[in-house]
Amino acid sequence: MASSSLQPPFLNYQQLGQGSPILLIHGLFGSLENLNMVAKPLSEHFQVISIDVRNHGDSFHHEGMSYSTLVQDVITLLDHLDIERCTILGHSMGGKIAMQIALEYPERVEKLIIADIAPINYPPHHLEIIKGLQAIDLSLVSKRSDADKQLSAYVDNLGVRQFLLRNITSNKQGEFFFKCSLEYISKGYQQIMLANMQPADKGAYQGDTLFVKGGNSDYILAEHRDDIATLFPNSKAKIIQGAGHWLHAEKTVAFNKIVLNYLAN
Repeated sequence: MASSSLQPPFLNYQQLGQGSPILLIHGLFGSLENLNMVAKPLSEHFQVISIDVRNHGDSFHHEGMSYSTLVQDVITLLDHLDIERCTILGHSMGGKIAMQIALEYPERVEKLIIADIAPINYPPHHLEIIKGLQAIDLSLVSKRSDADKQLSAYVDNLGVRQFLLRNITSNKQGEFFFKCSLEYISKGYQQIMLANMQPADKGAYQGDTLFVKGGNSDYILAEHRDDIATLFPNSKAKIIQGAGHWLHAEKTVAFNKIVLNYLAN
């Protein structure tokens, strides 16, 4: 396993396995660790590169969260790693980044796997989460449960709080801090909710694309089919019944089987 916490403009990344490269991109308020249950099985067959998106995980903090900007971060890293072409798998926000890479740099994408997200504008449904995270007084936090108690006033769901609080860590002095940049994520939130917008001189992505939807999730709906077909005409879809938006974590075996079967063809 190789990893790096390179300074800007390089994203933090982790490499596992050998073979044809596949890039994994996490979602909003996540980190590369969120896709470990996908990375490890894939690494038995492929070279897996997992990244922390800017302002997330151990990557650098910098203003700007437009998809074209996030795409350039990825392309810069791929160039640094001498990877000319790879398969890309992205979940949620990471799926939008993956779609934008395919639209702007189709020659760099072997296959595309999009986990539970569509190329559309979404309503701003994370505002209370952002407000809650910003309201946490870290000076009152001596253990993670202290932060959880504060956040519970804004976020009812324990599982969601546990996911969000992975962004809080402590230093050697026992002082807690956010690894992610709440400031830049908050400033760029409206950009994150936007649809992917390819440059005017580029058309649809003609490569093989797989959309994987959680059966209980409303992130991909029937009314999104035309948008998907317009931008990704050679796409197909799979639905994992009993799974929500976190389909790869909720139904890991089923998700990994779908991904491996798709890559084998």
